[in-house]
Order: sequence, then structure tokens, then C-alpha cells
Amino acid sequence: MAKANGISCSFCGRPKSEVGILIAGVTGHICDSCISQAHQSVDEQMRFDHKSESKTDFKLLKPAHIKEHRDEYVIGQDDAKKILSVAVYNHYKRIALKTNTANEVEIEKSNVILVGRTGTGKTLLAKTIAKSLNVPFCIADATVLTEAGYVGEDVESILSRLLQAADYNVEAAERGIVFIDEIDKIARKSDNPSITRDVSGEGVQQALLKLLEGTEVNVPPQGGRKHPEQKMIKVNTSNILFVAGGAFDGIEKIIARRVNRNLIGFSGKNDVKIDSENLLQYIIPSDVKDFGLIPELIGRMPVLSYLDPLDEKALRRILTEPKNALVKQYVHLFALDGVDLKFDSDVLDFIVKKALEYKLGARGLRSICEAILTDAMFEIPSSKSTKELRVTMDYAELRFGKSTMAKLKIA
Repeated sequence: MAKANGISCSFCGRPKSEVGILIAGVTGHICDSCISQAHQSVDEQMRFDHKSESKTDFKLLKPAHIKEHRDEYVIGQDDAKKILSVAVYNHYKRIALKTNTANEVEIEKSNVILVGRTGTGKTLLAKTIAKSLNVPFCIADATVLTEAGYVGEDVESILSRLLQAADYNVEAAERGIVFIDEIDKIARKSDNPSITRDVSGEGVQQALLKLLEGTEVNVPPQGGRKHPEQKMIKVNTSNILFVAGGAFDGIEKIIARRVNRNLIGFSGKNDVKIDSENLLQYIIPSDVKDFGLIPELIGRMPVLSYLDPLDEKALRRILTEPKNALVKQYVHLFALDGVDLKFDSDVLDFIVKKALEYKLGARGLRSICEAILTDAMFEIPSSKSTKELRVTMDYAELRFGKSTMAKLKIA
């Protein structure tokens, strides 16, 4: 019989003197550390299997139900919600048709372009759709994409992010949603032919065509340039929905020229009134083409929608009404420290007014709230006596006046 001092873990080999607990088995021993690692591995595998199963079985909701779900998170933008809900419903109905029947009628993909000013909710619209349908979702930044062989990221890196969101479940990823942000930043720099290559503009648009239309792509799971030796994963993009969004700064001038030109001359309809404050509502595909997107790309993203600029009333509702409203977030943050946070009504109007001044849309609301509450969030966690914080108009003006934002000159 072996001596106690000679017993060691059969897995890691550490002697009994170096471990806390050593459990004996039929033919060996295992220490507490190895038990903990084994339990962690089993737990991760079980969670992975559960996620894979849940993401494979997506929920197909009717367009009205999709819109209702987004109404809980996104204020206004009814036209964009309807158009996007129908596009998403038709896309996943198309997948079900291809899976269940051998119908001769082939329905094409309904990829979407969303045009709207910064902070109007383009990303949030796409994100809430993916959440309601229980499908993998990722956001890709078009500004870092370049043509293959040049400094930057290849277009295949977009699918790498989608694979990661799907926990590398290829079947789930092939039914996911990809949001390509800042699509306007890859616009063609000029209509004139050039001897130099537009590697981050038209070159990227050309590279995106095969992904948008549907093809099998060998995707490097960790990024192709940093890990060239890794094994590729084959992904079919035929059933992946692509939603592109961008501010398209300057496209309103293109729309204005077209609209004004159409109104010149004699016409039987003299009662046409153009809303100069929201020209995006008159956008058509030719405007996006004139901005710099190539016709082939526009053809593969046939659904075009716009987002209304946020007015004072919409920003006020964004602060308080959605499930994840900004005020609710800060109230919860302070509640975690045992503090009851309250805002006076005129303070919310003050925040909205400043957001409009800085022209940052809904994103500006958080920046202004941070400027007002930063000192409180710094001091209160260390204070045991503070149980309530009421943000009054005087408090808000004082704190905001000391912030960096207040020192900026507004154009």
C-alpha cells in the first residue's frame, strides 16, 4: 500500500501536500482544482449546446408584431419600422419557402438601406429586430473595410463577427442579420475614371456584391490577416439579411435639386408642398446613386427607407418611455448604490434643449446626462449618508456649466 505522502493527482500530477482535497477513485485520485476545471468545462459545453439550439430555432413574427416589439424600444420612425418589418418578414418567409417546398418561384433577398441623420435610431432598429426574432446579429463598420490586399479589413471579416455572435454555429449564422454601419463612407469618391484604385470606396462596394446576393464564402473565424494559418469556415450568405445604414451627409442637397427641378414648369398639381425640414422622406434610389453608391450595390439592396430627424417631442419621449429609456437606466444605476434618483420635469426639458443645440440626436442625450451626473456618480458610492438625489434645474445648470461640453462652441 502506498504511503500518504506518495499519493498524487492522476490528472495534474501534484502531490497531496500541494492540493486542498484529494479524492480517491478505483484506480486513481483527483484534486479539487481538477474537479473545478472539469466542472467549468462541462458547464461551458452545456451552455454552448443550449445557445446553439435556441439560436437555430428562430421565431417568425408577423410584420405588425415585429413593429409592436420595436415600439417598446424605438420612439417614432413609424414609416421605417413598417418598411423594415415587412422586409424582414418577407426575407424569413422566403427562407421557410426554400426549406419546406420545391416551388419554382424563387423569391429574391430583400436587403435594406436605412438613411438618417446621426442618432435617429438606425442601429437600434436592426438590433431590436434580431432580438425579437431570436437570430444572431452583428454590427460591422464599413469605414475600416478595404479592397482585398490593402491595409484594413476584408469584407469577409463581417461574417467573422456574425459567426462569433452565433457561437460559431454555422447553421444559425446563415440565418442571421448583419448591420453594416456607415455605408455612406464607402461611396465612390468621384464619377470620373481614375488611374488610382478607390480601395476603400468603390473597391469595397464591388467586394460586397457577392455577399449581398448570396454565395459561399470561406470565412477566417479570427480574422484572416492576423491568423493566416487558421482553418476556414464555409458560410453561405444566401439567407443572411443585410441591413445597411448611414447618415449620407449632403444627400439632402441632391434630393432638393431633384425635387425643385421637378416642380419647375406648368403642372396640373399646384398644391404640392415640400417639407424642407425633412427632405429625406422624398429619397429615391437615384439619389443614393448620385451620392456615390454603385448601381449594382443598390440593386442588391432593393428596400430603401429613411428615418425622420428627431424633434423636441420625440427626444423628450426617448428620455422616459422606452423599456431601456435613459432616465430608467440612471435610476437603476443609482438604486444599485441604495440611492433614489429623481429628475424634475424642467430638467428633462433642459436636457432635450441642449441635445437639439448640439445636433447629436438621441446620442446627445446620454452625453448631457453624463455631464450633469458625473460628479454625483463619483461621490455618492463613497458616501454612506446619501439616500436620495433630486436633480433640480439649478443643479443641472450648475453641473452642466462646469462640464467640457458647455465650453464647446456650437456651429
